[in-house]
Amino acid sequence: MTTLKRAQGAAGARVLGLGAYRPRRRVTNADLAETMDTSDDWIQSRVGIAERRWAEPDETLIEMAVAAGGKALAASGLSPDAIDLVIVASASLRKPIPGMGPLVAHRLGVTRPGAFDLNAGCAGFCYALGLATDSISAGSARNALVIGVERLTDVTDLTDRGTAVIFADGAGAMVVGAADEPGIGPVVWGSDGDQHTAISIPEGLPHMTMAGQAVYRWATTKLTETLLQAMEKAGVGPADIDVFAPHQANLRIVESMAKKIGFPESTVIARDIIQAGNTSAASVPLALTALLESGEAKSGDTALVLGYGAGLTFAGQVLNLP
Repeated sequence: MTTLKRAQGAAGARVLGLGAYRPRRRVTNADLAETMDTSDDWIQSRVGIAERRWAEPDETLIEMAVAAGGKALAASGLSPDAIDLVIVASASLRKPIPGMGPLVAHRLGVTRPGAFDLNAGCAGFCYALGLATDSISAGSARNALVIGVERLTDVTDLTDRGTAVIFADGAGAMVVGAADEPGIGPVVWGSDGDQHTAISIPEGLPHMTMAGQAVYRWATTKLTETLLQAMEKAGVGPADIDVFAPHQANLRIVESMAKKIGFPESTVIARDIIQAGNTSAASVPLALTALLESGEAKSGDTALVLGYGAGLTFAGQVLNLP
């Protein structure tokens, strides 16, 4: 057996830039109450959402991914030629092939990168970020573009108050690059496949189904350990976390997680769900971008992120904001 040469990777990776795209159309709870048996009080008391964005026909997955990816590239200061890996995370791609990654890369002027799609439900972005970080550390890539993009309105029954009030559309992106000192901690990920039908699109049906109470119980009881492990692997504790930005599935889940971890009062808690709804794989980068743009978070802050969803899958890591 011939001994093969080992690739020389970087000591670590760090976030270089973030970007977001939010669809033009705002849909308020009052708008939904005109077409279904619901109300602003009913929605906000259960999931904490005041409004969400629904994409128009021209705001396709590709267009939104390109828009968010372009902003992240501009924020990173890198040229498209510097990117050698593109990962697009989504749970709402309606056709299996071709994937979005190669076309999104081409539209952005990225030349011949490794490019592919990833579907881990709402955990997709954090899964993709973990893969990008490990690829850089292993020497398979130098700079990566990671995008989460969803048109959940394509797979949601917009007359069903159990799901239509929750799900929304949008895209968020992050450029990750090699670094002498790690700026992204190890990913802690996993799955609980015994609950794989809790969020699903059953075969032959056009719309998503969700066992909301089961997912709520799972998220609020099973994922605290994932957050603690992500901090431990990164060598930090709750007192070191400046920003907590979990998947924006339900405001009650976000606040329950924050309470169980016991962050200091100074920790900024992402509540993008109030204005954006649940955007699945796009929610974590959308939330981080919103916090930076508003000034609630700042460059250099230490953030704890967590994605979780269909599968049931979960992935969390600690990172320093660009």
